[in-house]
Parts: sequence; C-alpha cells; structure tokens
Amino acid sequence: MRRFHSLLAFVEFDSFAEFVAEAVGRRARTLIAAAGLTACTVGPTYKPETVIAPAQRLGATALSDSSRAFFDSLAVARRRDSVAGATVHVPARYTLNDAQVNAAAWMDIIHDSTLVDLIDTAVAQNRTLQMARARIEEYRADLGQARAPELPSLTLNSSESSNQVALGAFPPTSYRAARLTGDLAWELDFWGRTRRGVEAANADLGAQEAAERATSLSLVSDVASAYLQLLELDQERDIAERTLSSRKATLELARERFAQGLTSELDVRQFEAQVAAPAVTLAQTERARAQAEHNLNVLLGQGPAAVPRGTGLADAVSALVVPDSIPAALLARRPDVVQAERTYAASVARIGVADAARWPTFNIVGSFGSQAGVPSNVFGNNTRVYQALVGMTFPLFDNGRLANVSRAARARADEARASYEGVALNALREANDALVSVRAARDEALAQSTQANALRQALDLATMRYQAGLASYLDLLDAQRSLFNAELALSQAQLNELTSAVQLYKALGGSWTAK
Repeated sequence: MRRFHSLLAFVEFDSFAEFVAEAVGRRARTLIAAAGLTACTVGPTYKPETVIAPAQRLGATALSDSSRAFFDSLAVARRRDSVAGATVHVPARYTLNDAQVNAAAWMDIIHDSTLVDLIDTAVAQNRTLQMARARIEEYRADLGQARAPELPSLTLNSSESSNQVALGAFPPTSYRAARLTGDLAWELDFWGRTRRGVEAANADLGAQEAAERATSLSLVSDVASAYLQLLELDQERDIAERTLSSRKATLELARERFAQGLTSELDVRQFEAQVAAPAVTLAQTERARAQAEHNLNVLLGQGPAAVPRGTGLADAVSALVVPDSIPAALLARRPDVVQAERTYAASVARIGVADAARWPTFNIVGSFGSQAGVPSNVFGNNTRVYQALVGMTFPLFDNGRLANVSRAARARADEARASYEGVALNALREANDALVSVRAARDEALAQSTQANALRQALDLATMRYQAGLASYLDLLDAQRSLFNAELALSQAQLNELTSAVQLYKALGGSWTAK
C-alpha cells in the first residue's frame, strides 16, 4: 500500500486563531469540496423487510361442529351443576375482537396482584436480567465510540528531550528541547465509513436491548409458571387432605359396622389401605411444594423464603380469557424477532464500512504550541510552533484483501437476513402451537371438571347406599379411588390451561388483552 501526503503550510502567525483563519481561507475550495463529498455514503441502504404479513392470523382450524358443541355443552352443564363442593367455574367461550388484541399488563391475563408483585420483584432483583442490562450499557458505550470520529479529536502533548544530530561532514550537534502543543486530528468521512459504523453500532445496541427484553420476557414467564405450579400443588394438598379426612370417616364407619356384625374384617382392612393413598400423595406434595418455592426464590433473586399466595388455581382459571384467533402482526414485537432484524440491519451497515475502506481517506492534522530549550522558556518569546496538514491515503494494491473483506460483509448480511426470516417463521410456529395448546387445554379442563363432578355425585350416592347396607364396600372403594384420581387430574388440567396461556404470552412477546 502506498501513502501520499501533501504538506500545505508551514508559516508563522501571531496567534492560533490567525493560523486557523488563514488555513481555512487558503483551503476554502478544498473544504467545500470535502463537505460535498461527505454527503456520499457507499454501501447498500437498509430497508426493513416484512416477513410476517400484516393480514395473517394465528389459530388453527377449529374442531368439528359436533365436537365443539359437545365441549360447549359441558360448560353449560357445569354452570347448572349445583353439587356441593364444586370449586371450579369456567365462563362461556368468548372471542376478543382485533381492537382488544394488543399489549397490556400481566394483571389482565391472570387476575392475581400477588403474582404481579412477584414479577416486579424478579425484574428488579434477578441476576441474569441485571447482566443483560449491564450488557446494554456496554453496547451504548460502543455506540459512543463509533460516533467519536464524526468530530475532530484534540489532544494536549508535552515533552522534554535531550538530542544529538549529525548533518553531513559537520560535527554532531547536541541540544535540549521542551515542547507543549495542542494537536488536532480529523479523518473526513467522505464515503460514509464512520456514518455506516454508527448505523451498525446503533443497530447492535437495538439488538442488545431486544435481547434484554427477551431475557425479561422469559423471566416473567418462568416466574408465572413457577407460581402457578405452586398454586396447583397447594390445590393437590387440599385435595389430599380432604380425601384423607373423608376416608378416615369411612374407616370409622366400617369399624362401627364391623363391631355391630354388619360387615366383615375384610371391609375394615380394605378401607385402612385406602387411607394410606392420600397420605402418600400429601407427603409427596409437601416435598414438591418446598422445591418449587426454592426454585422460585432463585428467579426472584433472593434466598430461600416462603412465597406468598394470592388467588387460587380455580379462580385463576375462571378469570382467564384467550381468543381463538390473534393477528400475526403482534409477533413483530417479539424480542427475538426484533433482535434478529436489528442484527440484519447492523450487518447491512457494515457492508458500507467495508466498501468505504476501499476508497481514499483524507485527514486533517493541525498542531499549535511552544518549543524551547528548557521548560522554563516554553512560554517565552519566539517559541511558537505550529503545523497544518491535509493528507490523503489511497490503497492501491493489497492483494485483494479489502475486496474480500467487502465480500465477506455481504455474505454475513445474507446470513443475517436468512436468520431473521427463520426466526420470524419460528415465531409463527410457536405462537400457533401455543394458541392451539391453550384451546386444547381449555377443553381438557372442561371434560375433567365434568368427570370430577359426576364422580363426586357418585361417591355421595355410594356412601349413602353403603350406610344403608344397600351397596358393598367395593362400590364405595371404587367411587373413592375414582374421585381422588379425577380431582388430581382436574388440578393438572387447570394448571396446563394456565401454563399454556403463559406460553402464549411468551410466544406473542406480550399480552393479547386490552386494558
């Protein structure tokens, strides 16, 4: 690479201001031409691409009319059901219109102020999220570094030296020099290399901000899922305790009937065995609750502590309303989609940086100060020194290095574009899957609730018939086992419905409800 430098002036003036004025006057045409050239920007201009069609909607094909009617009839039957002990109510299906489908607070999805408080605590204290925020500050500083070359740099330099020089046949000459100067340097951004660099750094910052939002979104979803799991375990514990109490009462009844000679010892032993089943479930639930609380403590950024509860699982299910169809345009706000788009924008800007490096660079260098033999004379008379220089550097031959750098930048932009499109398509898949899961989980919970209510009535009838001597202990045992399993299954189905809603929230990059 050859470098050509043009030295334009070495003259004396009474002040630095006069020096600058004269330099500007002499080079007016050069500076005007430079100003015109700085309007040029090489490389492609980034234009956002639409991967997700605005008119596209999320939501799979609905169930057949007969199947839909069946599940709707289950909901109607549940609302009419007046059996004592029924604790779950699911409202009729409700479809939100497009005006209502926009971002809103988490409170609009699950009406539980305790959950909102836990999410606020996690957002404030979670260590992973704090790392993501610190990384944003790092990229914001990188953007500041990229902007620095837009303006000239000014430095203050001082030195003191002892020197000896030899010129031809003359004997060596020794001298001392003390120097204090202000130096100015500026590379004119003729081809937009600095501006493209700023574009790239700004896009990198946007990508990192999106990454922080993705971390926050995952954290919120994880806290909500962990909290809902705690509510489900609380409900399982209540089911186990209620079943244990009921079976103890049945065991006492069997013992009384055995004492009266109305039944055999086999009945008593069978009922004793049935008492152990909910006791085992109760012990397992207590262990799982402790582990779930500890996991949630980590997400909250705190040590082991009791986690407060708000609404019950059944109440959370009854308040949940999810539309059957959602505009796909909501996915444009997903943090991973935004991050991929910003990464693509940065890679396009870096093509301009690489292209600009293949063109000449122009530099303005200035220096003004004083120089004397000893430091005490630096500010004396006749010590002023200065320099003004405009230089050009043109890469004539580099064996194809810069051309390959430019080709590599274009290849990375193509890669980033493909990645962006892939992320958007994956977002469509995840959102569709989540929406289908919510709908399927809702129908499953309806069916499980209907089964539990029917088995609860069956147990009441079997108990009355056993007390009256009209049914055997086997009928009562079977009714007890079936109801216990059905209530546990219902609890899991309710958790699945709420967890599916949380996954839909995450897949959409936020809520679908309106305030």
